[in-house]
Amino acid sequence: MHFGLLRLLFAGRFNFEIDSSGLIENKTERMIFMSKIAVVYWSGTGNTEAMANAVLEGAKNAGADAVLYTASGFSLEDFNHADAVAFGCPSMGAEELEESEFQPMFSSVEGELRDKKIALFGSYGWGDGEWMRNWESVCHEAGANLICDFVIANEAPDDEAVEACKAMGAALANA
Repeated sequence: MHFGLLRLLFAGRFNFEIDSSGLIENKTERMIFMSKIAVVYWSGTGNTEAMANAVLEGAKNAGADAVLYTASGFSLEDFNHADAVAFGCPSMGAEELEESEFQPMFSSVEGELRDKKIALFGSYGWGDGEWMRNWESVCHEAGANLICDFVIANEAPDDEAVEACKAMGAALANA
């Protein structure tokens, strides 16, 4: 009796071929798995939202399964299901993260940042980016794996900032 070639896939993670002689060949290393990327942001003027969309585009163009979330729509469960997360928040008040939606969401995942692949971005209207440097320090102290340099834009992101956001998305997808 001739059965030809039999291919076995287990939950999309293991891939074996069994030929008619019973020889098993492991093809698992040839399989490509899409990274799951969450792009989470809060935006008051649309500037950080534009940056978030550029990060999303960069991740998708690099082959990732990327999803855009507002801060109020992102949960610890979403965080745990993502391979990597890009967080975006503009500078508010005295160079701080937005406190009514973004900060509570970020505080809810902060204890889970150890070894998580993340990136940070945001816009500002004045100052010199102190809020972002402080935020980056918080992430380093929590043990996060910051995949690339943060991206900040003064007001609306210019072409350079948009390209940097796309590169951020690609870096997360390939991390």
